[in-house]
Amino acid sequence: MLLWMKLKNLALVSEAEIEFAPGFNVISGETGAGKSVIMGGVALLLGARADKSAIRTGTEKCEISAEFRIPGYARERIAQILNDADVEMEDDSLLIRRVVTPSSTRNYVNSVPVALPVLRELGNLLIDIHAADGNQSLTRPGEQLRILDRFAALNPEKQTVFSAWNDLTEAIRAQEEFLQTMPSEREAEDLRKDLNLIDRAAPESGEDSALASRHAVAANARSIIGIASAVSSGLTDGDDSIFDRLADVRRVLSDLDKYDPEFAEDCMNRMEEIADAVSGLSSDLVDHASRVELDEGEFQEMEERMRTLQSLKRKFGPELDDVLAYAGEIRKKLDDFDNAEEMRRRYEKQVAEKEKEHLAACAVLTDRRRSAAGKLEKLLTEETEKLGFAQARFKLEINPAEPGPNGADKLQILFSANPGVPLKLLQDVASSGEICRVMLAVKTVLAEADEIPVLIFDEIDANIGGETAMRVGAEIASLGRNKQVICISHLPQVVRLAERHFLVAKSTDGVETRSRIGVLDDAQRVQELARMLGGGDAALKHAEALLKER
Repeated sequence: MLLWMKLKNLALVSEAEIEFAPGFNVISGETGAGKSVIMGGVALLLGARADKSAIRTGTEKCEISAEFRIPGYARERIAQILNDADVEMEDDSLLIRRVVTPSSTRNYVNSVPVALPVLRELGNLLIDIHAADGNQSLTRPGEQLRILDRFAALNPEKQTVFSAWNDLTEAIRAQEEFLQTMPSEREAEDLRKDLNLIDRAAPESGEDSALASRHAVAANARSIIGIASAVSSGLTDGDDSIFDRLADVRRVLSDLDKYDPEFAEDCMNRMEEIADAVSGLSSDLVDHASRVELDEGEFQEMEERMRTLQSLKRKFGPELDDVLAYAGEIRKKLDDFDNAEEMRRRYEKQVAEKEKEHLAACAVLTDRRRSAAGKLEKLLTEETEKLGFAQARFKLEINPAEPGPNGADKLQILFSANPGVPLKLLQDVASSGEICRVMLAVKTVLAEADEIPVLIFDEIDANIGGETAMRVGAEIASLGRNKQVICISHLPQVVRLAERHFLVAKSTDGVETRSRIGVLDDAQRVQELARMLGGGDAALKHAEALLKER
């Protein structure tokens, strides 16, 4: 529900605040008084593009703001839009504001700056605008099908179709990706050469690091052997070695046994441990030196292996694990290539299954649509009879269309306003007045199914009068019992039924022209209705009678 709207420096309006009633609101005024300014303000709030012509002459900027009460059924969707825009949800109200300057526009939702598409998304959920020259959406097949689906509450069936379509497109994408990544004969031959090169070398993870360490040792074998030999000789094998000196020490220490046997025994045990350690270290040095020494053939083999691994890393690396990973990828690609026919059949089968599921879901949706079309035809015919079409006829033709996310149907609405006139496409036969009344009939029929809470009719009652105008007014008022309706009208038969009546009036002081918007009380409504009826005492009495008949 639109609670209020403020306009400042918008076209002819210097400043205005409008508080709307929950049900049927009407706006009247003489031609050129500025009623279109209100529609312009609403359009700006809903994300219409703005330029400097919207700014009142002599001012630097214009500002439009409004507060909406969010209906419960729309809270989740609006909350998602706000969340994506980093705007905090505030209870059940929504404040939208736009500021237009000659060089830019700034948009705010709940005081947070937002991009223009955010306003458009919110507007699509909050307000539905219809004008005498702007109802062409009703003549578009896509919009007609959407109307039928809303009338029949086919969201579950449409969701099933949409999910099946997503599954089908995913299966087709996987098939195309497989075909695109499938190597050609020449590419497969090159891949086999790469794999044979890697397999012949048979590298192992970490082998290059271990080999580099061994090579560093082997390359310095002479130095290692020389050092080990010198140390071993100093420990045990050379003249005056540590082992020989330990023997001399043991002999001297043996004399201690005569004087302090217990301590002497402890010292001798420790001397034995030292001698064993010296002997063990010498033996280890000799053993290591014997292992380090490689013959020339073994050393050349090691260097050749290192060159082989380095070549693989240059071609397929940079690391040896990258080479091994590449080999794994090649095997998979070649396996797919070798089994291409089987894989093709598998993907074709998967696509065929998903296509079958999608078409089955489309068939269910088509059946539901056909069933609903007959009911909607009947209701639309009955409703248009109330609006002055005594013998109008509707025909909703559902024809096959290319299967897609919304099903496999296209809808055409055929219409005849008069008896004896063949049914033709709605857009080919309806005048502006007729299309307005048809739209009103559609809105009336869909009042409960339609989730948009605010309907705005901009002179939708143009080109009609008399009894038809009375009926149109009654239907708009009826809509106001389920929706908030804002109607700009020139017809007293419509205006009289409103719960709240606004008047737009224009004045000038000779220097500048201004438009004012105000709510009329009962006495003022009588005067406005009388003006619309042509003025004079007879019109005044007629106006009083019209208001009493509500």
